[in-house]
Amino acid sequence: MEIIVFKSLLGIAPQKESDGSYKPSKVALMLATSKVTDFGPQKEPQYKGKQKKVVVLFTEQKNMTMKNGLQFSTGNHPIESLLPILHLKNAGFEVVITTPTGKPVVFEMWAMPVQDKAVLDIYNDLSSTFQEPTPLTEVLDKLRDDSSSFAAVFVPGGHGVMLGLPEDKNVGTLLRLAHQKGMFTISICHGPGSFLATTIDGNEFLYKGYEMAVFPDAMDKKTPMIGYLPGHMPWLVEDRLSSLGAKIVNKKADKTCCVDRKLITGASPLASNELGKLSVKTLLEQLD
Repeated sequence: MEIIVFKSLLGIAPQKESDGSYKPSKVALMLATSKVTDFGPQKEPQYKGKQKKVVVLFTEQKNMTMKNGLQFSTGNHPIESLLPILHLKNAGFEVVITTPTGKPVVFEMWAMPVQDKAVLDIYNDLSSTFQEPTPLTEVLDKLRDDSSSFAAVFVPGGHGVMLGLPEDKNVGTLLRLAHQKGMFTISICHGPGSFLATTIDGNEFLYKGYEMAVFPDAMDKKTPMIGYLPGHMPWLVEDRLSSLGAKIVNKKADKTCCVDRKLITGASPLASNELGKLSVKTLLEQLD
């Protein structure tokens, strides 16, 4: 109890939410979140082809149980989700919002950049779709029927992506279909944890030998010290991906972005804007 009081006085105690889960401490929020992003108004080049649709796969789960039994209030990171979507939409692409069962998209609302008009505008514009996303099974049917109108699959980050998506057969099917149809796959931070779904039912890891940027395990191991996480992670994304043959290109949670074949990845929330610009540039250069 004395330790908890001491941490509270220092501002490094995770903050309890109404459902019993914990969001980051006051100090962690100050250090790891921002009220604005580095997005700047710019004229995006416009895509004129037929492959206009980008599937955006979100988690619908909120609470991650840590090794100590406490629950972390998570979901999708809003900046990692909304900045790339903003670039894609500005370039003329149409986003198809999906969750595994069609339940609402869950965001880490404590990380929302509350003074960033561009991000808040795109969040509000898509709010009804976030509340009623297309179930993943319906998206898969559309992909099988007419993949020619789809350009890419985007899996945003946030620790919540580690909940459910890596064990979901339909997620594995989505990623494999995208690969087979020549679509791009875009992801950021913890989002590549979803790639583990490609190994379900004994399948070989789809991205074995690929270079990619992901959130470093070293940071996830340190953040409990400042109360960003209420305990240590149940498992580590970088470790799992590396063990399957992925080549991680970054050591820090920075702006690193990476393109390897038709896989585009970013390292952390700091890479969100660059990932959006890089994704648009790459799609426009390589799509018909």
